[in-house]
Amino acid sequence: MNLKNSQLEVDNWIKNHGVRYFNELTNMAQLTEEVGEVARIIARRYGEQSEKESDKNKDLGEELADVVFVVLCLANQTGIDLQAAFDKKLDIKTNRDHDRHQNNEKLK
Repeated sequence: MNLKNSQLEVDNWIKNHGVRYFNELTNMAQLTEEVGEVARIIARRYGEQSEKESDKNKDLGEELADVVFVVLCLANQTGIDLQAAFDKKLDIKTNRDHDRHQNNEKLK
């Protein structure tokens, strides 16, 4: 997945199908809502809670895609190059955490 291209796709979608971006605060609330939907599916499908009949047909992939869409919207409207930010973060995590995770007895 190329995040730069994904940001452009979302921006084009907003321009062609939406009226405008929701403001940042609205999108933050939307992100929280979408993450909650992901949490609900995971808690019931993979956790100890029983899954309600009305939730059994919910598509986890679709809900995760909703999260990604809103994150891309927020990046666009705040001027963040998410690809550059992600690449930088992955490099930081790789250098910082490699030995820590390799030596973690809980992960073996």
